[in-house]
Amino acid sequence: MKLTHITIEGERWDQLAWHYYRRVSLTPLLIEANPHIPIGTTLAAGLSLSIPIVEQQELTAENIPEWAR
Repeated sequence: MKLTHITIEGERWDQLAWHYYRRVSLTPLLIEANPHIPIGTTLAAGLSLSIPIVEQQELTAENIPEWAR
């Protein structure tokens, strides 16, 4: 299942990853799900992006980076 996001001028891939997943590290997931969108510094307005739905992992001591503990 996927959501659809319509971009506004100046949005960035990393901003969208943070908005939807609260993890910038998932930026590549968004890029891979939208191969028809050129990778650039910012996104143009009006682009239709597929936003994959991922299951939220429970944060435990095992999967929290050491620097964040």
